[in-house]
Amino acid sequence: MGNRVTRGDFEWVYTEQPHTQRRKEILAKYPEIKTLMGPDPHLKWIVSGMVFMQFLACYLVKDLSWKWIFFWAYAFGGCINHSLTLAIHDISHNVAFGNKQAKWNRWFAVFANLPVGIPYSASFKKYHIDHHRYLGGDSLDVDIPTDFEGWFFCTPLRKLLWLFLQPLFYSLRPLYVNPKAITRMEIFNALVQFSIDLIIYYLWGLKPIIYLIAGTILCMGLHPISGHFIAEHYMFLKGYETYSYYGPLNCLTFNVGYHMEHHDFPSIPGCRLPMVKKIAAEYYDNLPYHQSWIRVLWDFVFDDTIGPYSRVKRQCKLAKES
Repeated sequence: MGNRVTRGDFEWVYTEQPHTQRRKEILAKYPEIKTLMGPDPHLKWIVSGMVFMQFLACYLVKDLSWKWIFFWAYAFGGCINHSLTLAIHDISHNVAFGNKQAKWNRWFAVFANLPVGIPYSASFKKYHIDHHRYLGGDSLDVDIPTDFEGWFFCTPLRKLLWLFLQPLFYSLRPLYVNPKAITRMEIFNALVQFSIDLIIYYLWGLKPIIYLIAGTILCMGLHPISGHFIAEHYMFLKGYETYSYYGPLNCLTFNVGYHMEHHDFPSIPGCRLPMVKKIAAEYYDNLPYHQSWIRVLWDFVFDDTIGPYSRVKRQCKLAKES
């Protein structure tokens, strides 16, 4: 089964996350970057088109054989659904309708969630705030694997299994690491989602439901697009906890690859993050970045110095709620 990952713990640091200081420096030198903040007027139309495309696909797959259901779920529908989860990521930062229309962003995220098949958007929003505020925070940033994950998934075969099961860990880990009370929006998200699922089942049967959910699970697991999960914050080089990727898959993922820029300026929509890099080039050009998400997955599995333990952790003080 290969050699075990040599690291026996996370990389503990005793400094603040780097994004806060870099943000201050960039804004002081390039105040025009503030003009990039605010809603993306095209996002709601792009997302709506993707949602209705998946509804059309539900109709088209209703009479296919099961092997083709899973083929199209992996090759097409899952790519759309994964892209929609990244649209939900952008929407969680209020970039669909702006900060002054926060409720519209929450409701639109529920709409974007519909092809995913399972309720996701409201819970994601609740925990993603902590990922930015407490990046690497012990027991606060639920993006970081548990000690069990780091200890057990430490050989190539086990890391491959971990990648395949990533959607399971991603959804259940928050309940163990940092459980929070269920919100009204989460209940609303679930009611709307399951209602639409029932309508699809009533109209076209079980196969479209399996097409949607299987696509979500498969393409958030062992899939080229899912390389971004590993590429974003796993420490491939000591001392660097966030990485960008500037390749073509950004076209399908709302520029989530511009992750360094995103953490520096979370209120800037993905479509404008390349402009951040262009304006403040000297802050990003000399930082390490990934050239291929597929290569990231390959290295994660077969490099015995990289695994779920390859994350920076820090102790963070809880911020006061405003």
